[in-house]
Amino acid sequence: MAVRLTLFPVTATPPSSLCSFNPLSRSPHSAYLSSSSSSLSGKILSPSSNLPVSRSLSLLAYALAIASRASTGVLRGTSRRLAFATRSKSVATMAASQEFTGNLKREVEKLFDASLRITVPDGTSVETEVAASLPGKPGDYQCNNAMGLWSIIKGKGTQFRGPPAVGQAISKNLPASEMVETCSVAGPGFVNLVLSSKWMSKSIEKMLIDGIDTWAPTLPVKRAVVDFSSPNIAKEMHVGHLRSTIIGDTLARMLEYSKVEVFRRNHVGDWGTQFGMLIEYLFEKFPDTESVTETAIGDLQTFYKKSKTKFDEDPDFKEKAQKAVVRLQGGDPIYRKAWAKICEISRTEFAKVYQRLKVELEEKGESFYNPYIANVIGELDSKGLIEESEGARVIFLEGFNIPLMVVKSDGGFNYASTDLTALWYRLNEEKAEWIVYVTDVGQQQHFNMFFKVGRNCGYPVTMNQAARKAGWLPDSDKTYPRVDHVGFGLVLGDDGKRFRTRSSDVVRLVDLLDEAKTRSKTALIERGKDKEWTPEELDQTAEAVGYGAVKYADLKNNRLTNYTFNFDQMLSDKGNTAVYLLYAHARICSIIRKSGKDIDKLKKTEKLALDHPEERALGLHLLRFAETVEEACSNLLPNVLCHYLYDLSERYTSFYSIHQVIGSPEEASRLLLCEATAVVMRKCFHLLGITPVYKI
Repeated sequence: MAVRLTLFPVTATPPSSLCSFNPLSRSPHSAYLSSSSSSLSGKILSPSSNLPVSRSLSLLAYALAIASRASTGVLRGTSRRLAFATRSKSVATMAASQEFTGNLKREVEKLFDASLRITVPDGTSVETEVAASLPGKPGDYQCNNAMGLWSIIKGKGTQFRGPPAVGQAISKNLPASEMVETCSVAGPGFVNLVLSSKWMSKSIEKMLIDGIDTWAPTLPVKRAVVDFSSPNIAKEMHVGHLRSTIIGDTLARMLEYSKVEVFRRNHVGDWGTQFGMLIEYLFEKFPDTESVTETAIGDLQTFYKKSKTKFDEDPDFKEKAQKAVVRLQGGDPIYRKAWAKICEISRTEFAKVYQRLKVELEEKGESFYNPYIANVIGELDSKGLIEESEGARVIFLEGFNIPLMVVKSDGGFNYASTDLTALWYRLNEEKAEWIVYVTDVGQQQHFNMFFKVGRNCGYPVTMNQAARKAGWLPDSDKTYPRVDHVGFGLVLGDDGKRFRTRSSDVVRLVDLLDEAKTRSKTALIERGKDKEWTPEELDQTAEAVGYGAVKYADLKNNRLTNYTFNFDQMLSDKGNTAVYLLYAHARICSIIRKSGKDIDKLKKTEKLALDHPEERALGLHLLRFAETVEEACSNLLPNVLCHYLYDLSERYTSFYSIHQVIGSPEEASRLLLCEATAVVMRKCFHLLGITPVYKI
């Protein structure tokens, strides 16, 4: 039998900032309950009642109500009489005193979580379903739990008659909060929540004073490894390395912003079989290796090609090269010295590219893990995971026709040996909770054998099979520590084929960046900026715009798809391009400068108001910044942040095209809104690795 609780009125005057509302109306001008509405206290409301419900419940009383829930299996609606006999110090509401932590969706979820704890029958596990409302739909956020709850309680003696009544119960059990303006129920129980414009304004004002970092989301991990870029020693970085480098850098920046300690790892290929041919070729060209310099070797790519040609055409040289690998990996000091020289020259070239792109990396290449490989292989062997196969030592994995080779037939180690060891090191020595590998989709099968949930040959492939067999990773791919492969598609030319030069060579990354900067500078000169700016300003702006255009053209696409590289499109000042966004930011800065007002003083002395629809839409989008960053991080998709940034620019344009800023009665408020938009745009640029410009 259901336990019936009696509601005793608690006399209190709610603060004006709290929300007392008609749950069926989303209008900010709906009739609100005031302190005079205490006459309604104690009345029993049926689940379908349209009467407003007083939300002036003390925190302690609220807790007592939850503790008093009866185990009945019947949905608790507002028809249940709740007993509250104690009043706490503050007769505020559950969420009214909570500060905005940055993630707006999370704050809304907390309110609906509290409602569902009252509404959901005991022992029923329900995950709160809250989503941002689509444009043109009622409300700012929508709770979609009613239909799911109805399917659970239907036919179990519930007093409710369909999802709409369930939605009414969720709405009426919602704790009062200064966040909320109105709440209404539509259709089959969708609960639409409208945020308070006053609360939104206060939250944006607070960010302007305390800084955008207060809006950073909090992720469930504290330490992560992002493995990206990873070029091969003695090979120049080309356009194929662009995607890994900038996608990895953006993921690292977003994680760092989200308070995660990130190890930015450059897992360069510096220990493979190619070093035998490179070292032997070096000895032939420079018997005295002490005299070898970057200038002496010249173009590394040419040096590599010549050594490879000799390796393919000269059997004697090939044999010497194969023996050289053994001597190198065996620790021969002469070969180690030659190897170190080649690596040093190569690193110098890589550093020039990273400096241009403003990308920071810590190199821990294949050679770093060499001292650990034997012990890791030994551990796998002791667990019975390694088997002999045609002279090699392998691990057989379900779902693959070929085994994972960890020791070659000649006793040497390979790519898989190093990757397994690197994984072991990152989990055990660096204590990483999340390891993210950023490589092209062509390496998908290789990584599937380690850590990707997928299918191969019609059989399920469990995440990181080898590591799971070894007991290094949990069973679930959503449980930490976890590993993920961030794959990406190809960079294509206008012909739809892999992007190459006219001579069919791969495009060197330095050449691509040079051209982007040159084209950008030409466009600025055509606009007469060389006559307005100093040479330094012209050069810096051309670089920021050119490099930013290249990065954004890549990042705005879903990384799994191929994209066509086109300078004309990416350097256009129209549409979804970095140039358009940088121009938009510069225009905002120009408006603030032309006002002649001290923006820092305005932050402390003036108030921001979101009284018009365009102002409110812009303010709401600003407040959704943190949840967007969290979504981009969780799904490892930089394009989510790009779309947010472009939409932010569009909303600002809609606002500015209708409302005057300078000289209007609302000038101070609108200047603060302009500044907030510029602050969020700059943080987006930073996370995408793009340098903002302040005049253009």
